[in-house]
Amino acid sequence: MNRGSWKPGRVAFVVGTTAGGTGAHVRMLAMGMARRGMTVSVLGPTSAADVLGIESVSGVVFTPVEFSDRPRPGDLAAILRLRRALRPASADVVHAHGLRAGALTVLALAGTRGRRPAIVVTVHNAPPDGGGVAAWIYRGLEQVVARGADLVLCVSPDLERRTQAAGARRVGRAVVPAPDAPADQLPASAVSADGVPVVFAAGRLAPQKGFGVLLDAAARWRDLEPQPRLVIAGDGPLAAELQARAASLGVRAEFPGRRDDVPALLASAVVFVLPSLWEGQPLVLQEALRAGVPVVATHTGGIPSLTGDDGAVLVPPGDAARLAEAVRAVLRDPALAGRLRAAARQRAAALPSEDDAVAAALASYAEVAGHSA
Repeated sequence: MNRGSWKPGRVAFVVGTTAGGTGAHVRMLAMGMARRGMTVSVLGPTSAADVLGIESVSGVVFTPVEFSDRPRPGDLAAILRLRRALRPASADVVHAHGLRAGALTVLALAGTRGRRPAIVVTVHNAPPDGGGVAAWIYRGLEQVVARGADLVLCVSPDLERRTQAAGARRVGRAVVPAPDAPADQLPASAVSADGVPVVFAAGRLAPQKGFGVLLDAAARWRDLEPQPRLVIAGDGPLAAELQARAASLGVRAEFPGRRDDVPALLASAVVFVLPSLWEGQPLVLQEALRAGVPVVATHTGGIPSLTGDDGAVLVPPGDAARLAEAVRAVLRDPALAGRLRAAARQRAAALPSEDDAVAAALASYAEVAGHSA
């Protein structure tokens, strides 16, 4: 078989209780492969269908298989349902997203009679900080995936190293691009304010995103005239806590909620800040590079691979003082801001497109064709 020209006729994606970048990535792959004439199915909890909007996509069939984001007594039933849905004739390749979905898929296909589908798993997130039950569960899922998948794709170099250390047979880099931006999006007025500089951030309001650190940093630049307006777009479990923290710190901050016009909001910003404690290939960072806005971000996960050495000012995660210093430097030094804008556009030109991501996934499927047990 010439694996370089091999293409699967049937691809099944398995997802968990997904949101954000993972959901957007699965939807993009499913749509891209359906457009190429493949038979595409997506399996996962009913809630995932709502997030993905996959049931409205022509050529993609969604099959509900209920399981939660944590181990539960009902997992055996979920594994059996997956096993029935992923019978050998149903797919050439099964591509699971996330360690939980990946482990359940590996267990569902274990011992399959006849030639089972090839199993590809994309790992999208880093392990929980510290020890405890959550870290133990992550390591267990990691071992199941490493030993059972034909190929594990990772969104960052640190995850690749972890997966290799866990004994995976094949490890590669996932290609996770931001959605192709519409050409007619214009800067929005929602975050502009009579010459007041806007510091913009966006993401799920959850601990991993580091927005509490950003608020602590913003308290350190209140002496600037005019005082920048900090806008943090997104929703999530920490919304009320972050708003209260901003008020207690005296930070001029706005929380407009989840927005669908992030590229336009980026075009209105003087600087974009990504204060995450960990990230893979964040879509909003790619959108910021495309917008040509100066970027301040944390040096963690896959962020340096996207920005390079000159596409952003990178600071250690969790360091409010260094974050504040970097933002202050961009706001007060037009030459630095100009260099960052130019570097962002250069980095954006090299970012992958949606077609690149679909092509990369198909190449990974060809890599494992004929190797499934």
